[in-house]
Amino acid sequence: MHRRPACSGTWKCSVVTDFRELSDRLCARLPAGEVLLLNCQGEDSDFVRLNQNKIRQAGHVRQQTLTLNLIHNHRETAASLPLSGDFDTDLARAQGLLVRLREQLPLLPEDPYLNYATEVRNSVHHGDNALPEPGAALEQLIAAAQGLDLAGLWASGEMSRGFANSLGQFNWHSSHSFNLDWSLYREDDRAVKQNYAGFAWDGDFLAQKIALARETLELLGRKPKQLEPGKYRVFLSPGALGELMDMISWGGFGLKSHRTTQTPLLGMVREGRTLHEDVTLTENHAAGLTPGFTRAGFIKPPSVELIKQGVYRDCLADRRSAKEYGAGVNCATESPQSLEIGGGRLHQNDVFTALDTGLYISNLWYCNFSDRNHCRITGMTRFACLWVERGVAVAPVNVMRFDESIYHILGDRLEALTREHEHILDSSSYEWRSDASARLPGALVNDFTFTL
Repeated sequence: MHRRPACSGTWKCSVVTDFRELSDRLCARLPAGEVLLLNCQGEDSDFVRLNQNKIRQAGHVRQQTLTLNLIHNHRETAASLPLSGDFDTDLARAQGLLVRLREQLPLLPEDPYLNYATEVRNSVHHGDNALPEPGAALEQLIAAAQGLDLAGLWASGEMSRGFANSLGQFNWHSSHSFNLDWSLYREDDRAVKQNYAGFAWDGDFLAQKIALARETLELLGRKPKQLEPGKYRVFLSPGALGELMDMISWGGFGLKSHRTTQTPLLGMVREGRTLHEDVTLTENHAAGLTPGFTRAGFIKPPSVELIKQGVYRDCLADRRSAKEYGAGVNCATESPQSLEIGGGRLHQNDVFTALDTGLYISNLWYCNFSDRNHCRITGMTRFACLWVERGVAVAPVNVMRFDESIYHILGDRLEALTREHEHILDSSSYEWRSDASARLPGALVNDFTFTL
């Protein structure tokens, strides 16, 4: 019978302790030549749904999964199982799974791009927990939005990742974050969409966001301004810029997509095209939610400079691309998970003044490539797109479709980036809370093209 070592009794301590001992027991009697990689993924999360500014559904999710990758004779196979929290049960199930993986391996072809870390580099990181109680935070939200039709989702808690292998490596990472995503509705499709996410709660900051939304909702009651297709001066909020960056990240920065010329940034790779000198993009591993190690045991660098002062610098290389093209591994996946764009000189309070006359775009949706080779993106404006005249927002603008190239948006037509950033956490929670995030400024752009 298993006896757990002395522990404080917390869920965090038991998860780390059990994963370490599970890995030790599973790796203890491997046949010669076999290598075993183990990954533990866990979360301890609160979820709350709101509608009409009232809590409608609240729940808690605590889950863990163990993944085994067995390697032998240039072959690899993998499988996962949920962990119950009972050590003896989990160990027996994992041992049975390991037997089945061993039976599968001889049936598989050799993998020419098999790649895993062989240098043992251990690490343990427990993120500080500065999260508020969900009830207290939501009370502040509901009070600030009193009288408004608010619908939204709260997600918060701890996310953890662990890695171990039969070579003796052990890594652990945990972080605590919250993500509050909501919309305030006026009527029909007129609404203000907002988000507040991070690691430490600031009730005053939330109140300021709701107060700004109230002002915008009043403005949305005015008659919408109908604009003709054409080129307009615009300000893209960090959220709107994030939608565009999601599109670029779809193959834009991966080593594989660059070597196979599938990247939408082909012009930067083949023709030497550049963006504005103020544009610096970094995959900032150290500042995001993702662990500092990959599922194959490679240690990520603190950051990867993708574009510096408008010039393309480095690609993201996962373990397979690194093996295929003789590069070093610097990421777990070849799409940014902790993207950061450097700030500029424009103060957030001066945005309307700098825009002067044009569109303030707070939200985009339905984005897709209209010309991937030239990094042209099309999409629709969504919530709270405002017409600004002489530095004053005067009317909402009906939904419009844009079609524009990143080489213009962040290139020759970019006028300024804000000094301030917004930390945007991916709100998706399919199977697990996402640990992807971005830290983005807003962007002032001239001659932004709308097609209808």
